[in-house]
Amino acid sequence: MSSETLYADFFGLNERPFTLLPDPSFLYWSSQHVRAFSVLEFGVLSRAPITLITGEVGAGKTTLVQHLLSRLDVDLTVGLISNAQGGRGELLQWVLNAFSIDLPNGQVDYVRMFQTFQDFLVSEYAEGRRVVLIIDEAQNLSVEGLEEIRMLTNVNANKDHLIQLILVGQPELRDIVRKPEMRQLAQRVSASFHLKEMDAETVSAYISHRLTKAGGTGNEFTPEAMRIVYEQTRGVPRLVNQFCEFAMIYAWSSEQKRVTEELVRQVLDDGLFFSATPVESEEQV
Repeated sequence: MSSETLYADFFGLNERPFTLLPDPSFLYWSSQHVRAFSVLEFGVLSRAPITLITGEVGAGKTTLVQHLLSRLDVDLTVGLISNAQGGRGELLQWVLNAFSIDLPNGQVDYVRMFQTFQDFLVSEYAEGRRVVLIIDEAQNLSVEGLEEIRMLTNVNANKDHLIQLILVGQPELRDIVRKPEMRQLAQRVSASFHLKEMDAETVSAYISHRLTKAGGTGNEFTPEAMRIVYEQTRGVPRLVNQFCEFAMIYAWSSEQKRVTEELVRQVLDDGLFFSATPVESEEQV
């Protein structure tokens, strides 16, 4: 029997509640996430040329995107790109791959690639289908790459845009879009939202929610332990998951059915949680 199974069984859980992989079934609908998802849906439904969603690493952006994908109408053709990089032409290859578009005779010159994709957009439009391209981790794109993506929104028929873009990324994506040379892209952003970190109350509710979804009571952490988790993770969901996972492993190894303040401090003292906020940080400010 694996240690993972033992850890879940020890607490009477069906599965691990704090894995780092994005899982829409565990999504906790904080007020921030409700608003962010509303903006995503609004962007799609309103046919916004570009929708922009940003947030810190681990804020839950990818999980929101996956939840959106599970709810989109059948009359949409959706392509998803994660961690795309590269210069002119390479990005267009990522786009073609996202929609499983093959190039005639394997030709990869830029003009042929662009024409092939434009023909695809026109064909989908003629069939009554809208095309949505989602780019996750879009902060990795260069200014030139974002401009190349922006050019795709110039393809239209009558008054209709043939493609909608959803750009998802870390806070620096907003800074890139706000640069003077990106004003044409910024002008096409019709819907945007920035996910902030969770506050202390939301972190406690988040921890209880994930425990309950995994088959627990939601009370496996004491309020004092939750408070320290918030202080050390600054309310970033991915860091909360990582810290809580370590704490539950410590509780399991100590045969304690509840994660206490003492246990989470042991995790910190042992240096297991590398993303911890230094205790002396406030004194240094």
